[in-house]
Amino acid sequence: MADPVAAVAALDEPNRRRLYDLVARQTAPISKDEAARAVALPRTTAGFHLDKLVEMGLLTTVRERRTGGPGAGRPAKLYQRSAEQIEVSLPDRRYEAASHLLTDALMEAESTGEPPREILNRRAYEWGAELAGAAPSSVLEALAGFGFEPRFQDGSILLRNCPFHSLAHRHTQLVCGMNLCLVSGLLDGIEAHGHTARLAPSPDHCCVRVDQAPSSSSPSVSR
Repeated sequence: MADPVAAVAALDEPNRRRLYDLVARQTAPISKDEAARAVALPRTTAGFHLDKLVEMGLLTTVRERRTGGPGAGRPAKLYQRSAEQIEVSLPDRRYEAASHLLTDALMEAESTGEPPREILNRRAYEWGAELAGAAPSSVLEALAGFGFEPRFQDGSILLRNCPFHSLAHRHTQLVCGMNLCLVSGLLDGIEAHGHTARLAPSPDHCCVRVDQAPSSSSPSVSR
């Protein structure tokens, strides 16, 4: 998937948007010639825009024979809507991730009898540790990759953005506890020794703050 912002911006071009809407409405993949005729564009122009939509991750292509028998020729290149989901949120929000954590915790609690909040916190920690596998080893970069907008200040890392902002406002203790476990799992997963996550609510910031031991107080230290 291309940059989600770039993918959405690609649809600002009128002909490209018409082609995307056309392909999205189809029940089967469509050829370049069929698309060009449907929106009254030259074949080469339609092909350019269709391929740009593929490049952006909005469409995918398949190869199929439209006719059978000897001499049928090569399979045709056909276009269909991508199965990828594109979301753009400014500031960065991760509500779908929170919904999965909360739903999974509830389902597990119903089957095991374990308190849902304990399951939620455990799963959030495990997920944070899992995210660390694809995260940079730099604490600031790892936190930034999840949308926390970290900023180094006075020996601590402040998180300027909460990915679960509206949920945290409505269910502060539940969501902030989940967030703390998520960040703790991420820090442990990247082996960020000397860094500790704690709850420190403040206006216009995430409720979690990351403290650094004196030996790692420089913002250039990655672990």
